[in-house]
Amino acid sequence: MQTKVRHAYTYPVTYPEQSTSSIGWNPSADDRILLAGSDLDLPLMRTALATLPASSRGQVFVEVQSEHDVEHLDAPGRFSICWLVRDRGQSLQRSIDAWLSEMLPVSAFDDFSVYAWISHEGSARVLSSN
Repeated sequence: MQTKVRHAYTYPVTYPEQSTSSIGWNPSADDRILLAGSDLDLPLMRTALATLPASSRGQVFVEVQSEHDVEHLDAPGRFSICWLVRDRGQSLQRSIDAWLSEMLPVSAFDDFSVYAWISHEGSARVLSSN
């Protein structure tokens, strides 16, 4: 899979117990969006979701230790939010891989793309099926 990168606006997100961090975040109105991280990334994911128009669509994966760590997360109506519980053997990486395999099918006729931010992989970027 080839990765296409789009220039992105960078904004700071402050974690209460960590230093300031930033990601590039500049999805277009037509992008299908993926946000994926752990409970430590929730402040950043909340901020990113808050910047999206109501018509945005996408997927959020949040990996937590137990079901007691699941909390409310506001997102546009066309988003699916999936809480992955490590105590149950659920894995963030397996979920990302499965979702991307459906959203980025290889086709000789079409180019599919997803605008993604995945924790520990740097800035947000466009992932493409070509």
